[in-house]
Amino acid sequence: MKTFEPTILGNRKLNNKIVMAPLTRCRAINNTPNELMKTYYTQRATAGLIISEGTSPSPNGLGYARMPGAYTDEQVQGWKSIAEGVHQEGGTFYIQLMHAGRVASQLNLPDDGRIISPSGVHLDSGEMYTDSKGFQPHDIPEEMTIEDIVATKEEFIKSAEKLIKAGVDGIELHAANGYLLEQFINPKTNLRTDKYGGNYKNRARFIIELAYELGRAIGNDKVGIRFSPYSVFNDMQGEYEDLIDIYTYLADELGSLGLAYVHIVDQTVAMNAPEFATDIKRTIKNAFEGTVIVGGNVHSTSQIENHLNEGYDLVYIGRPFISNPNLVEKLKTNGTLTQPDFETFYTADAIGYTDYI
Repeated sequence: MKTFEPTILGNRKLNNKIVMAPLTRCRAINNTPNELMKTYYTQRATAGLIISEGTSPSPNGLGYARMPGAYTDEQVQGWKSIAEGVHQEGGTFYIQLMHAGRVASQLNLPDDGRIISPSGVHLDSGEMYTDSKGFQPHDIPEEMTIEDIVATKEEFIKSAEKLIKAGVDGIELHAANGYLLEQFINPKTNLRTDKYGGNYKNRARFIIELAYELGRAIGNDKVGIRFSPYSVFNDMQGEYEDLIDIYTYLADELGSLGLAYVHIVDQTVAMNAPEFATDIKRTIKNAFEGTVIVGGNVHSTSQIENHLNEGYDLVYIGRPFISNPNLVEKLKTNGTLTQPDFETFYTADAIGYTDYI
């Protein structure tokens, strides 16, 4: 089966074509990766590639309670230990750098943190959980100045440089699910009239500049990116006039930079998102010169094989990895998958985290 054949991603050999998707788990007490998290990731290291949960490159990006960061020395040391654990089991480990942007409560940020977004568009649907006061409305973001844009790119680059130096294999830019990078892409959250707003090339500018500068800093073959076209998660606009144009443009530009991969999220099951209005995955695959990761509601080898036979390169699996640390072995042997406990997805301790077998 193609699923279990080794393959090359960037400068790394993967043991199989199964990707453990980024999964928010909220175990980073004081926003710092810890030994519990090391156990969790090491248990799942038989995946060909592990992509970490969203990790903030800056105090400004900490939208969620107990979201890990990668901007202090202590945080980077925590990630170094986790990467070492994954490597000892023969795995490959990328960290997803995620800036929450407007999807935030000030209560989840340190005193010097600021909630910023391309435009001051309030996320007025849903609420954000905080450890101190429970669920709270999202705070209104500040519109980013040009200085903020430059500083934010620098934060991503400094964080990535520290992580690569610490032994992490690569970085995924989180440009999906309604967070900061997608807030630049989407016309609902980007109302700017300068060079970072307006037409689709301008709305893509921040991501292309960031990817270019990040590739120069750590190597293009160590940079991937995640997209979620047609997503309405975090109150994004699912369809808009130039959606195909902007994702085709992004795929072409990022492919010309030699990025390691594009990771396309399908949220139709996990997040009750609408079906894709077009075959956007194929559009991106045709435009991008490099590895393309797809998936969504995958829980069997036959589903993985179907994606691979369609010409995609790697297949991500999300929630089954939560409750099946030995998922790769279960897929090989057609073993019965353990169902996850939704009540412990975002709690703070080992229960529902490292106690699955």
